[in-house]
Amino acid sequence: MVLFVTAEVVAGSAAWLGRGLSCVCAQRRESDPRPSFDLTPAQEECLQRLQLRIDVAYDSSIPEHREALRALWNAAFPDEELRDLISEQWKEMGWQGKDPSTDFRGGGFISLENLLYLARNFPDLLRKQEGDRSVWEYPFAVAGVNITFMLIQMLDLEAVKPRTMVGATFLKFLSENESAFDLLYCITFKLMDHQWLAMRASYMDFNTVMKSTRRQLERELLLEDVTRLEDLPSYSLLSR
Repeated sequence: MVLFVTAEVVAGSAAWLGRGLSCVCAQRRESDPRPSFDLTPAQEECLQRLQLRIDVAYDSSIPEHREALRALWNAAFPDEELRDLISEQWKEMGWQGKDPSTDFRGGGFISLENLLYLARNFPDLLRKQEGDRSVWEYPFAVAGVNITFMLIQMLDLEAVKPRTMVGATFLKFLSENESAFDLLYCITFKLMDHQWLAMRASYMDFNTVMKSTRRQLERELLLEDVTRLEDLPSYSLLSR
């Protein structure tokens, strides 16, 4: 059973998702002065641990990575056996080709961890039946990789210190909840899907939806009454 419409996607280390799915990360101008925010020792430690996760590339020679990939398949298709880790079956989940590791070049192992966290905690997104369609109109798996990449850029997680209020706000949440990045990923995915349906978007609208999702997320993170991720207005989408 095919759950998601596949897409021809080109993955790269900095930008990918060709044919209408170009990278939607912020356009960074190196000449622009940006402030930096001091971190508490706890926040600095949490950021460093997250950065270590971000730096891990997907490596099919590592048993843990192979098992995580197989676990993702089992979560999405519990009644269909995966014949091999390199298989045409992966196209059913919206990967570029028969080897999903090629799509992890931009997102790294953390993008697989994010997808697996989503599959285990909010599996309804894997088998969506809402809206005017019963199959996905965007490539689910590659969209997930792109969301990971977008969040890393939006939160400026590769910097020594956050240089935006959004990034500084997130690090406060991270210091209080080690799974904050994975949870924010799920919120973002649900928000993106919600906006996709509301906009009745098509494949070529993917970038527009992603940019709209990012703007909404940034606005919510800066709301005065948001003191934890569970306070985000879009958090309620996880229970729908």
